[in-house]
Amino acid sequence: MNERVPRARDAGPDRAGDAEAGDDHARTHARAPAARSVRRAARPRRSGSRLVPAFTSAHASRGAGPRPRAERGARAGPAGGRVARRILAGPRRARLSSPLVRRCPVSNEPFTDEDLAQLEARGVPVAEARAQLARLAAPPPAARLDRPCTVGDGIEQLPEERRAALEARAAAAAGAGRVTAFVPASGAATRMFQDLLACRAAGGRLERAEVEALAAAGHAGARGVLAFMDGLPRFAFHAALARELAARNASLEALRPAGPWRPVLDALLDDEGLGYARLPKALVEFHAGPGGPRTAFEEHLIAGARTLRAADGTVRLHVTASPEHLERFREARARAQVHWGPALGARWQVAFSVQSPATDTLAAEPGGAPFRDAHGALLFRPAGHGALLGNLAAAGADLAFVRNVDNVPAEEWAEPARRWTLALLGLLDETRAAADAALARLEAGPAPQAARDAAALARDALGERPPATDDPAALGAWAAAVLDRPMRVCGMVPNTGEPGGGPFWVRGADGAVTRQIVESAQVDVANEGQRATFARGTHFNPVFMALALRDRRGRAYDLARYVDEDAAIVTRKTADGRALLALERPGLWNGGMARWATRFVEVPLEVFTPVKTVLDLLRAEHQPR
Repeated sequence: MNERVPRARDAGPDRAGDAEAGDDHARTHARAPAARSVRRAARPRRSGSRLVPAFTSAHASRGAGPRPRAERGARAGPAGGRVARRILAGPRRARLSSPLVRRCPVSNEPFTDEDLAQLEARGVPVAEARAQLARLAAPPPAARLDRPCTVGDGIEQLPEERRAALEARAAAAAGAGRVTAFVPASGAATRMFQDLLACRAAGGRLERAEVEALAAAGHAGARGVLAFMDGLPRFAFHAALARELAARNASLEALRPAGPWRPVLDALLDDEGLGYARLPKALVEFHAGPGGPRTAFEEHLIAGARTLRAADGTVRLHVTASPEHLERFREARARAQVHWGPALGARWQVAFSVQSPATDTLAAEPGGAPFRDAHGALLFRPAGHGALLGNLAAAGADLAFVRNVDNVPAEEWAEPARRWTLALLGLLDETRAAADAALARLEAGPAPQAARDAAALARDALGERPPATDDPAALGAWAAAVLDRPMRVCGMVPNTGEPGGGPFWVRGADGAVTRQIVESAQVDVANEGQRATFARGTHFNPVFMALALRDRRGRAYDLARYVDEDAAIVTRKTADGRALLALERPGLWNGGMARWATRFVEVPLEVFTPVKTVLDLLRAEHQPR
């Protein structure tokens, strides 16, 4: 359960950071007494050719580096205090040359020269690093939930006849080469095999009887291993695992019934074998088929060919990957082109990008100081999927469709996802076209009817509340600001207890209530009313969304302008057994898109087929029919 951390001023002396640090998802609300205020930068900073989202502190906005010594206090007795005040009130040259000032190098600068070199090497501006520490010391407020989005109040339903027309519209857009699939695929499969790793760490030869005894004693990993071994022939990687064991003079069929299972797990997980513990989830063999096993990445290639192929056969994808695995992704794409391309009439045009190290964020001690590793270096951590905003912008797409790399069914089960992908893209394209037409009429000159029509579109399609004014100019200006933004249409699945954020009406600092996707970590669960509102959510976010990234003149929107930096999340984690505070950037589809024009559409559960553990691959949607 998420646990609110007491504010520092309520904790008493030396207790601000003493709360339990075991909950990875607990939102932190502790506020350091000396924390500086933070304001959001209007635009991101650039580091080289990389876009670096920026938090800007009030201190940093005055310029990099520590404050002049003359502005710092001096520790002295009563007489010394009078001398210090007299010196500091005098001419600037006298202030700076005073021995008293020179002897008092008191500074609030948290970074050493070595730190500054480390920041420069990563492409992180010093002002950005200072602002991150300020965020960690004074986390932003929790989201203010107004009410859940429900069918008829924030979530739309599309009847069958309406979907057919939208699918046709999307197919035309795809045929014109306007659509790119955006697939975040840099995540490792470690958590997918967590049970197997935990059981192996228990030691022993892992005979069946031994594992059964562990399971009976409550070892969750052991229960997972038993289910894994019983279902092993149904996994797509079964043949590859058998070959790996044969190369080690062992037989999978001989070992599977009773063990020992340690050699099987070693062959599957270790880098010397299949390496699945550290391999990207995208490169794990997910599904068996008549043409051989397919990785999750290959399934996305095939789904793109069947859904988004242009008239000339081009299928455009933008895939984020970790640098050390880029070559393996390229090899997989080349194999797919030879193996699957001719039958599908597809030519895959895949752009790969990596997450810039400049998007990682600093960790802090519970008291607010920079967290340092055993060697004294600053510790940086991945900043969550919000760090991919620059990758999305770099995709250069007109329209994009986003879903997670593990949310891909076997091809025999893929038809619902294919049709709903097109339906959401069609609704997006229709809404974008209507908005562009309304903007063109507004730009043509003052016309009260054009202003009223544009405001009605913003209200009816996007759920925005027009201002109470009869002034056509004011109404038109408001409508233009609402419509001229990046746009998204997000599928929402009826809640069945799956983890993840959901759609809510959220009240902003300005009092406006807008549709947002909210994660549990953004909610103040210590507030009974907010906790109850979150629990009333009827739908969750499967990350199944269509995006429009260009304005009516074909110019790419500057996506960093539409981020709500106050949606950053501070969580408690540990490193080397020590508690720390970690900063996650506003989530890609949470605060990262908070100021986008937004529509939510109910989609069926069939489009949500995630693989969070290896045992999920035994579900029907990941098996042949």
